[in-house]
Amino acid sequence: MSQIVKRVYAWSPNIAYSVGLITSDGSLSKDGRHVDLTSIDIDQLQNFSKAMNREFYIGSKFSGSKTPAYRIQFSDVAYYQFLLSIGLTPAKSMTISSLKIPDRYYPDFLRGLFDGDGSCYAYMDKRWRSSYMYYVTFTSASLDFIRFIQSTNSRLIGTSAGAVRKGTRAYILAYAKKDAYKLFLSMYHKPDVICLQRKYDKLTSFTIRNRDAIIQ
Repeated sequence: MSQIVKRVYAWSPNIAYSVGLITSDGSLSKDGRHVDLTSIDIDQLQNFSKAMNREFYIGSKFSGSKTPAYRIQFSDVAYYQFLLSIGLTPAKSMTISSLKIPDRYYPDFLRGLFDGDGSCYAYMDKRWRSSYMYYVTFTSASLDFIRFIQSTNSRLIGTSAGAVRKGTRAYILAYAKKDAYKLFLSMYHKPDVICLQRKYDKLTSFTIRNRDAIIQ
């Protein structure tokens, strides 16, 4: 007779990271038990499995553009209830606002959010000689959630307000140079944190190139 595993969830760096991923690319079904995480990056789903310390079946599906997407769907009432308790809901994309994330674990949550709905990019600003610009951004369909991230970053990490703009389908919160560097140091506060390697490598290359200008 198989034994039913009853899981209990409490805050930890890895659980906070998993919450960041679910907040960005996940969804809660209306049945009160199923959680879904879908991404075109299979590494992200593997990171979720690592953060949860569980082996999940990773399925695949194709979008209209025939781009492969990968999916984890699982039933876990305890995790579902944990997500509800911090402010996530089955219809979260447009309605999400503030979340109850302990300050101690916010950097890990933010890293999960960055791996899901964040980006970073750099370019040479032709208006200024030797002006290398780079940015860290976070995207959400909910302006209230963007404001929550904006204010929490300022309170806990010491960033400025950054800049918020309206995209085609979502709002984008962008940080440049010194703020981006502060976010980098906060999200990757230990060398062995779970993260998307390609985003870490990309952001690391930006910070190394512009470090002298940042620390002045």
